[in-house]
Amino acid sequence: MSSQISSASALGVLATVRRGLQLSPAMVEGLRVTLLLSVVATVGRVVVPVVVQQATDFGILAPGGPDVARVAWLCLAGLLVLLVTGRVSALVNVRLYRASETGLAQLRVQTFRHVHDLSTLTQSAEKRGSLVSRVTSDVDTISMFVQRGGLMLILNAGQLLLASVAMFVYSWRLALLVWLCYLPMVLLAPRAQRAVSDAYGGVRVKVGGMLSAISESVVGAETIRAFGAADRTQERIDRSVRDHLRQAVRAQTFVALAFSTGVVLSAVALAAVVVAGTHLGVRGEISVGTLLAFLFLVQMFTGPVQNATEVLNELQNAVAGWRRVIAVLETPVDVTDPAARVPGTDGAAAPGPDGAAAPRPDRAARVEFRGVRYAYPGGPEVLHGVDLVIEPGTQVAVVGQTGSGKTTLAKLLARLMDPTAGAVLLDGTDLRGMPLTDLRDRVVLVAQEGFLFDTTIGANLAYGPVARSPEEVRAAVAELGLDGWVASLPAGLDTPVGQRGESLSAGERQLVALGRAYLADADLLILDEATSAVDPATETRINRALDRLTRGRTSVTIAHRLSTAEAADLVVVVDEGRVVEVGGHHDLLDAGGTYARMHRSWVAQTR
Repeated sequence: MSSQISSASALGVLATVRRGLQLSPAMVEGLRVTLLLSVVATVGRVVVPVVVQQATDFGILAPGGPDVARVAWLCLAGLLVLLVTGRVSALVNVRLYRASETGLAQLRVQTFRHVHDLSTLTQSAEKRGSLVSRVTSDVDTISMFVQRGGLMLILNAGQLLLASVAMFVYSWRLALLVWLCYLPMVLLAPRAQRAVSDAYGGVRVKVGGMLSAISESVVGAETIRAFGAADRTQERIDRSVRDHLRQAVRAQTFVALAFSTGVVLSAVALAAVVVAGTHLGVRGEISVGTLLAFLFLVQMFTGPVQNATEVLNELQNAVAGWRRVIAVLETPVDVTDPAARVPGTDGAAAPGPDGAAAPRPDRAARVEFRGVRYAYPGGPEVLHGVDLVIEPGTQVAVVGQTGSGKTTLAKLLARLMDPTAGAVLLDGTDLRGMPLTDLRDRVVLVAQEGFLFDTTIGANLAYGPVARSPEEVRAAVAELGLDGWVASLPAGLDTPVGQRGESLSAGERQLVALGRAYLADADLLILDEATSAVDPATETRINRALDRLTRGRTSVTIAHRLSTAEAADLVVVVDEGRVVEVGGHHDLLDAGGTYARMHRSWVAQTR
């Protein structure tokens, strides 16, 4: 069964942050030094109220009259402290940016690596745009918080702590009054945090849906125009944009409410201090300087509280992004890679069922299906106890009606997924026990629609685990008889293929895919036939290249035309998930079974 990627991890806020930091250890490297420097940077902000208090009480209102020199020295000392702490604050920024970017790079690499490790079924269950957004925009939200909100959180926490300590030093009664004014906000904070967290989780989901709708529409632009579906497509995109808009406005509304609450409480706290402080001053319990300093401290205290709404905004957005990224990393890998090559084996293949190392043949491979069963996630079983042996060097054509299970057999043989029961063996070794590096080196799948990267034909031909020189690429082109076709192109091997190879025809893309498979030099070729919609000249090139590509190798071709079966050494007939016939073309015709009926029907259609 294929694993499904959940929309988001179920971890709480703190657990999400802890897990995120574990996945990005570089973020916390040197964090103690950064925190210590942030405390030093915050001390500079407390200097101003202290200077105001000292200058007022012992300078301006000194018993013997204003002491200008004392005021000047206090101001100079305060200025020097502010300059030093400003420099330290810049250093904190640099350290935090460096650590965060390094940590986020680690997170992106891990997530991208895990996405590629997931089976094709798991990837297909997630919309492409949504999957890409988890590695890009979701990580970007984390970056914004760590670099801005995270720094603000550290500095504001230090400022809040130092302001509270200073307030209690100057007047514990006024300090308690300030805290009592913010008590309602403290009590309501957990509920507000959950509401904002849920809202921003919805925002990230809507972003993924919007990106998916837009990217799909861009890739499918030709089909959209061909079928006149522009209006319907625009409506779909508009709907996804509106959904994102509504969810984003909802999340921002929660943040706005929290911000306005903080502003109101800050005004209430300041007014309460002015009234109570004036009363205490009249009674002679605090000095004028102390009251002025306390008002500065209240501003220092209320600033972080008001900033907390912005930090909350970025934190919840980041947590939502973190949860979606963590959900990808929490998705189990269905097609697991067994232990890497054991040191000292010099690249030997994985042990076979009897424990002995399975030797690698020179070129051709032996394939065996033993009681193979498979069911797609949430669906009925599509393969029912398949038993099949393919001897080395055999050219096999797999035929059957649409939905009979041909493609499923090919995917299992390439180990894009694993059987739910039974085993697929390569030279006596269960594919599940073979390191994936060895498997990909020995088995190559050429899909019906060969995917090309947005570069040149030569670079696409050379795309593989082993770097190929231009000379090797040219030699492969000549060996496959494709040099005439390459010479007819505008820039030969340097001809750009465009995005997804759209500058080439379907047949030309298949030629590049065959050339790539030839350079991979695999023992087993799995081919999904794709010559039914190409022009005769290109079909001739493809057949000539296929003949040279499969020579001396074992090949399994998913045949959509029975002319391919006629030329094969062995024909495997699949019907409703079972292998019903195996044999040569003429033998199966003489048997008068399923293949003979399919062949008669095909011949009648081609006349």
